[in-house]
Amino acid sequence: MLMIGLAGTTLAPSEHAWLKAPGVSGVVLFSRNYSSRDQLMALVDDIRDVGGEDMLIAVDQEGGPVQRFRDSYTRLPPLCTIGAVYDRDPEEAIHLAEEHAWIMSSELRASGVDFSFAPVVDLARGNAAIGQRAFHADPAITAELSQAYVRGMHLGGMAAVLKHFPGHGSVAVDTHKATAIDPRPLDIIRRDDLVPFAEGMAAHAEAVMVAHVIYPEVDPQPAGFSSRWIKDILRGELGFGGAVISDDISMAAAGAAGGVAARVHAHLDAGCDLVLACFPDVVDEAIAAVQGRAAAAPERIAALRGAVASTWDSLNDNPQRERFIARIAALHAAEGNPSA
Repeated sequence: MLMIGLAGTTLAPSEHAWLKAPGVSGVVLFSRNYSSRDQLMALVDDIRDVGGEDMLIAVDQEGGPVQRFRDSYTRLPPLCTIGAVYDRDPEEAIHLAEEHAWIMSSELRASGVDFSFAPVVDLARGNAAIGQRAFHADPAITAELSQAYVRGMHLGGMAAVLKHFPGHGSVAVDTHKATAIDPRPLDIIRRDDLVPFAEGMAAHAEAVMVAHVIYPEVDPQPAGFSSRWIKDILRGELGFGGAVISDDISMAAAGAAGGVAARVHAHLDAGCDLVLACFPDVVDEAIAAVQGRAAAAPERIAALRGAVASTWDSLNDNPQRERFIARIAALHAAEGNPSA
C-alpha cells in the first residue's frame, strides 16, 4: 500500500523495520539516495535483501529538471524539447520520444530499479510545477508522444506511469507549495486533459498517478482523495484496470485531508492502490495508518515490477544505445539545453 522514502545512500537501522512492515510495498528514491551507480546498485540489493525480492523500487527520472540520478546516467533533455520537434517533424519527434524512454528505462533497469514515474502527460499550459516537463499544449500531440514514450519504456523493460491524472497543466499553482484549484467543467477536462491519459492507457500503461489538484466542478476534494475521479471516471468511464498511485502525501496540497494518517486513509478510501510517503519524517505515521487495511489487488502491483534487464556491460556494448544517446544529445544542444 505504501511506497516510502529513505534518508540517505545506505539503509539506516530504523529503515530495516520500515521495509519489513506490513503494508510497505516499495521505496521511492531521490537524489539524496544517490552518490554513484555502484552505490545505487548496492542500495537496491540491500533494500531487497531486507524487504524481500518483491519490494518495488522507483524514482522520478523524467529528464530535464526532474532527473534524480545524473552522474553515470545519460543526461536526458526535458520532454518539451520533443514537443518542439513535433511542430516541425512529427515522425522524428515520435522516434525521439521512444528513444528517450528506452534510454531512461534501460539504464534504470540495468541498475535494478523497477520503474520511473513517467511519462508526464499533462498539457503544457502554464503550470509552475509542470513547465518543461510536459510534451506540448495540444492534447492530440501530447497523446501521440505519450503513446510513443510508453512504447519506449516497455521496450526497455519498464512499466509506465501516466501523470498527473486528470491533468495538472492548466492550473498555475504548484501543488508542492499550495492548494491548487482548477475551476474548469468536466466536459472541458474530458475534451483536453483526459485525451493523453486515454491514449496512454490504450498503449497499455500500467499505472496512473493522481494529482492533488481540486476540480470543484467535479468534486470538492483533490483528485487523489476523490472516488468520483478514481472509481467513477478513471476506472468506470475510462476503463482503467491498472494501479492508481497517489502523489506525495507531504505536498502542501495534500493537507486538504488533514494529518498524515488522514491523508493515507483518504487516498486508500478513494481507490488508490499505492500511497507515496516520500519523506522519512512521515513514514512511521504512514505505516501505523495502514495497519489492518486490505492490500491492493496483487496483479496491479506485480505489473509494476521490472522485466528482465540488460546489464550495464551489455548496454555499453549496444550500438543502438550509442546512436540513441547521440540523437538525444543533439536534441539537447539544438534546443539550447533549457534544463541546464
